[in-house]
Amino acid sequence: MDLFSAAAAPGPLAEPPEGPAPLAERLRPARLSEVIGQDHLLGPDGPLGRMLAGGTLASLILQGPPGVGKTTIARLLAREAGLSFETLSAVMAGLADLRKVLEAARLRHRQGRATVLFVDEIHRWNKAQQDALLPDVERGSVVLIGATTENPGFSLVPALLSRAHVLTLARFDDAALETLLRRVEGVTGPLPLDPEARARLRVMADGDARFLINLAEQVAGAEKTLAVADLAQRLQKRAPLHDRAGDAHYNLLSCFHKSLRASDVDAALYYAARMIEGGEAPEAVFRRLTCAASEDVGLADPHALPQVVAAWQAFERIGWPEGRLFLGQAVVYVATAPKSNAHHAAFDAALALARRGPSHPPPMHLLNAPTRLMKEQGYGRGYQYDHDHPDAFSGQPCLPEALQDDPAARFYTPNPRGFERELLKREEWRARRRAERRKTEE
Repeated sequence: MDLFSAAAAPGPLAEPPEGPAPLAERLRPARLSEVIGQDHLLGPDGPLGRMLAGGTLASLILQGPPGVGKTTIARLLAREAGLSFETLSAVMAGLADLRKVLEAARLRHRQGRATVLFVDEIHRWNKAQQDALLPDVERGSVVLIGATTENPGFSLVPALLSRAHVLTLARFDDAALETLLRRVEGVTGPLPLDPEARARLRVMADGDARFLINLAEQVAGAEKTLAVADLAQRLQKRAPLHDRAGDAHYNLLSCFHKSLRASDVDAALYYAARMIEGGEAPEAVFRRLTCAASEDVGLADPHALPQVVAAWQAFERIGWPEGRLFLGQAVVYVATAPKSNAHHAAFDAALALARRGPSHPPPMHLLNAPTRLMKEQGYGRGYQYDHDHPDAFSGQPCLPEALQDDPAARFYTPNPRGFERELLKREEWRARRRAERRKTEE
């Protein structure tokens, strides 16, 4: 559909609020060219820039953190494409509200007019509500623009994702935040901040334009020039971005675990601190630490796992704030320990072989013979007690006969790192002894 040739003029945008509007509302861009911080989407070579230049607008999912302009961009896209604009909040609106909006959009469509339907926090709708959008998106009754702070791949149904372009909005960088502050000063006048306090204000905003405007509004009326020390008394503290049930929860846990695996102790400490400051349950951090102590350190340092478990137990007994000592110690130990995943790679290979089958019978000499009949059948015959041999090692094979020469049954190969260097020496010595035994028996 050529959106710019729609038969009727676009429907009106929401009426401006009565009375004094918040500063963030007064600074809301009136044209897409005024939007800052999203040039990768809105520039001439960006996907939205190309859509508008071509006179078309596809359904979109705008993903990004709070305060980066998702709602503003949706409104301005509808305006500049010349389309009617409807908006719903997935937090407040249900299926009945959606059906009313869709019915109105179908009526416009029959009259040759297109509608942009903006759904804020679209990830909060359930499968039935998301599925209700599909027929109208397919027939073109609506151009859907959904906004979400979550990963759409986890929160939206595949059928809806396949009909929309997912675009990621960037968190505002320092230059964009400074541009925004200058726009604020166009309304409020110069902000009473010394250069260091001005820089700290941008840091406190953490990439959120709306939050920065709110902070600026709070300092605008100060009677003196504020220094950094004054900001803590005057301004609210921003909660770190961390949603224990959402994307940030899994993202930070992933970054934490991968930093431990990469032996980047500073990064591991940073992500652990981010999670704790954001309200993450300490047991979630300890669970990931425990997994890393086995999955990534393993037998390269056998002390890593008991270190983490002991730190966890101490944390549970002592609590916060002293508990940070134990958490920090465990993070540093795991991050700096030598790494090996040989043990769990070996077990995964054994599991895979066991699943493929067949179930090979074990050697008779390994089987107990508690009855006379079992002894007569050969159970336990020829078993050699390892402690009766030098170095407590008989070299007697224990795998089923069909697997004794099968390379697929060679599961464990120690890595030459940390304590596994010693294990590698032991395994090489045992392999030589087994080979000598077999040569003697032949």
